[in-house]
Amino acid sequence: MIRVRPALLLAIMATGTAISMSVIAGWQRSGWLAERLVWVAIGVVLVTGAHLLPALCRSAPLSGRVVGAVLWLGCMGAASYGHATFFLLSQLHAGELRVSSVPVARIPTHRELTTVMADRASFAMELARADARRCTRDCPAWQTRRTSLAARLDALDAEAADVRRYHAIEDGNAARRVTARGDPVTARLASLCGIADAGLDLFTGLAFAAVLEGVACLLWWVALIPQAQTSSVTDRHRGAHGVTAGTTSVTTPARSPAPAAVQSTAPSVVTPTGPLPESDIARLRRDIESGAIKPTVAGIRQHLGCSQAKASALRRQLADLTA
Repeated sequence: MIRVRPALLLAIMATGTAISMSVIAGWQRSGWLAERLVWVAIGVVLVTGAHLLPALCRSAPLSGRVVGAVLWLGCMGAASYGHATFFLLSQLHAGELRVSSVPVARIPTHRELTTVMADRASFAMELARADARRCTRDCPAWQTRRTSLAARLDALDAEAADVRRYHAIEDGNAARRVTARGDPVTARLASLCGIADAGLDLFTGLAFAAVLEGVACLLWWVALIPQAQTSSVTDRHRGAHGVTAGTTSVTTPARSPAPAAVQSTAPSVVTPTGPLPESDIARLRRDIESGAIKPTVAGIRQHLGCSQAKASALRRQLADLTA
């Protein structure tokens, strides 16, 4: 149960997030209130089906699992489409907010460049006509008109230069708006991959949707594991722990007090404390039967190169075996 509770909590959070995205996308996908409610209900059903169908069809027969798999793929596609709609709309709204915060250079009201150039053309034509005429009479008036036409042409040239500068400022404002409207990471990835920003936005939205749906399906699969399986696994772990923890007590028998030493003129014989190896007995029997050694303590000691006590013990064991 300790492993299931975090998975259930995460599954509820993932499903709640996906349902919220589907609700917002369905609400913005239509105009009338009834249409919005229907779109919201469709999104909730599709998201819930995409998350719970794998876990619910786990114990179903093969035919039921095949039908569930087909329906699950359809629910995943529809839910991912709704999530992609949410991501694209959210990026659009974020771009509009960024555009509204971009500083814009103010430009005064001005005429269009085509109008200015048309006026300049007409005044240039009049100046050319004035230059073509010869001064026969009233020369001061002719000179004054010619000078005024030239000054008017200079003023129109200055106005045309200002209009061009205003157009450059407007182009800069438009470029800053376009740059601010797009997501900075998406714009750089699009330029790096050589694809359009709109295509990368769609791919990113679908990728986020697929990851969210996959995580939610996995969490519900883990959270809805049958209780029998979890209890059996827990019992096996407890049994293994009990086997390793259980120990058997071993009692060591108390040693009897050693008897008092008795002085004797006979040589003391030390008995071995442990059983002798069987290989020595077998080898001694084989060598004695073949006549290689004599069945005496001295012969055994000389043959094996052992102590007096071990040779005596081997001699007694041979006597017991041959008796």
